[in-house]
Amino acid sequence: MSINSILGNALSGLNAAQLGLRSASTNISNVNTPAYARTQANIVSRNVAGAGLGVDAASLTRITDRFLLATSLSANADAAAGGAKATLLDRVQAQFGSLDDAGSLFARLNSAFVEIGSAALDPASDVRRLTAVTDVQFLFDEFARLEGELLTARSEAQRQISFNIEQANSLILQISDMNNDITLGSLQGDSTGAENRQEALITELSEILDIKVDRTENGGAVLRTSDGVLLLGQFPLTIEGPNAGPGDLGQSFAPIQGRSPSGNVVELQSHFKSGALRGYLDLRDQELPALALELAEFASGTADALNAAHTNATAVPAPTTLRGRNTGLLSTDALNFTGQTSIALVDTAGGLVRRVDIDFDAGTLSVDGGAPTAFGATVGNVTTALDTALGALGTISFTNGELRINAAGANGVSLIQDATTPSARAGRSFAHFFGLNELVTSAQPTQFETGIVGTDAHGLGAGGALDFTITGPDGRTAAQISVPVAGVSVDDYLAALNNPATGMGRFVTFSLNGNGQLIQTPVVGAENYTTEMSADSTTRGTTGLSFSHIFGLGEGTRGTRSSAFAIRSDIAANTNLLSLAQLELSPTTVVGDVVLGSGDGRGGEAIQHALEQTRNFQSAGSLSGVASSLSDFAGRFATDVGSRAARALRQSDAAGALKIEAEQRLANTQGVNIDEELALMTQFQQSYNASARLIQAAKELTDTLLNII
Repeated sequence: MSINSILGNALSGLNAAQLGLRSASTNISNVNTPAYARTQANIVSRNVAGAGLGVDAASLTRITDRFLLATSLSANADAAAGGAKATLLDRVQAQFGSLDDAGSLFARLNSAFVEIGSAALDPASDVRRLTAVTDVQFLFDEFARLEGELLTARSEAQRQISFNIEQANSLILQISDMNNDITLGSLQGDSTGAENRQEALITELSEILDIKVDRTENGGAVLRTSDGVLLLGQFPLTIEGPNAGPGDLGQSFAPIQGRSPSGNVVELQSHFKSGALRGYLDLRDQELPALALELAEFASGTADALNAAHTNATAVPAPTTLRGRNTGLLSTDALNFTGQTSIALVDTAGGLVRRVDIDFDAGTLSVDGGAPTAFGATVGNVTTALDTALGALGTISFTNGELRINAAGANGVSLIQDATTPSARAGRSFAHFFGLNELVTSAQPTQFETGIVGTDAHGLGAGGALDFTITGPDGRTAAQISVPVAGVSVDDYLAALNNPATGMGRFVTFSLNGNGQLIQTPVVGAENYTTEMSADSTTRGTTGLSFSHIFGLGEGTRGTRSSAFAIRSDIAANTNLLSLAQLELSPTTVVGDVVLGSGDGRGGEAIQHALEQTRNFQSAGSLSGVASSLSDFAGRFATDVGSRAARALRQSDAAGALKIEAEQRLANTQGVNIDEELALMTQFQQSYNASARLIQAAKELTDTLLNII
């Protein structure tokens, strides 16, 4: 072997040892660096014309496993999505408290009804009346507070969506920049530093949205969503979405989309299957709205249960005026009541002054036990007939959707249901339906069984319209449809709404059930489309109420009822108006008989028992419509709140465990083992020393030859 060959082999050995030492030192220094993949010196035997001439050691490569990396990225996304849901839903659940928590919504519900029962035991006690009224107000204050918490949580979810989009864009841009560094490094023989930095960025991005990674010939990253939509190829895609804002129900959010440098737009929202972004989207669009709708149905059911009993009771002495709520009805609407009820005018001593018995089945009324007279078939007809029946002793009027009864002088007015055949329209008594003597009031309708029939005039002013936004399964807006007021009757307008060409008939149809409740039925093939009312410019007659308010159309109308309730202002100011008594009427009761007593607590007892009486609850969120007691519905709601948080926590824990396992397996493949690196360092150090001795030996041989010459 020539001296030149010895020097060549020795120098190549020195270079190889240097590269190996460099690799080992880099690995050891990055032992605690997240997502770092250890490097390895590429050393191969140099072969020239069949002869071995040292080694080639020109580059470093990263030790990694693309399959394990893909599994780790997927696990990161699932864990981030689960963590986002679990954290926010746990915070929401804490606001509701548990069934046995003294300060929880559920404890306040029981306390309100118990205190009314206590007041009924001692109707003359001002303290018990005040406590009962205060507890009922506290209950509805809690409903309002919890609605605010849910909307705040939804606003937080939207803020996180906006933040995650901004963060994702920054990471994608940095990953794109790293592609250039990797290309340059590969030309120079070492791109491992850029590759490691890029993998750390990709790992961080995987926590925001689910991605998969492909590599170009030069080692650059190509990013796609898990189902294949390109996020980064030659150029990065810019993700666009809604900015942070309020979490109001019924609010439309701009869909998330991607924009290329050339301006082309691609829909992205439906392609995000996991990651923190998907977790917050699910919270904003599904979990939190569902809880708000369930809470609203709970609050409305509570108010309705209290009012059903309170409108069938009376204070002592009876109030001189009973003012109803705005029902949204017109005087021309069909009456649609069945059964019997009685109106009584009572003096301050509880003596009967005037009695009007109404038989809706027969369509007649009788005054003070006299002969029955017919009153017609509309709301206006019965109002006129009742006003005539009261004569100079009182008045009854129906204006702007509101029924009002006034007693003349110092007399009072109260109502009582017939015990055998109670009156009912859409499941509510005459007094209850019109809101006469309600305990809890609301400025807008909160129960949507209207009793309206299709042949009633819709009464909607010309020029009004209902506007809808239809969202497809992919999250994109499929259509925006405006349906102007049409025809004369409710059926006419429903036909316009159901028109497949100009209305909503391609996606959903509307109809009235037997209680006058508006029913939405998805069209076959459009079950996965979401229909939301975006605007309503209609007004029914002089009521001031829109079509959506009357029929409860739209998530915004139904989901914000929890904050709509308050104790009737005059009862809050004077608790003596709390109705704890009931009229004592029988077929033989005549004018002059005492029908009210100051010690009567039967009305209060009926209010207390309303907690356990069966009533109809409508479908809301994930709770299906059911006939149950208020206390049972409270239990169902508490279970749903708790189960959502528990389910999210279980999913988060499972995803977290999978993430740890995936990270560990990836680390076992590409992580740094200090003992191995130290052994390699010793090996390369010895190799370096041996190569240096070869150079020394070659020098000595050269010197000897020169001395001989």
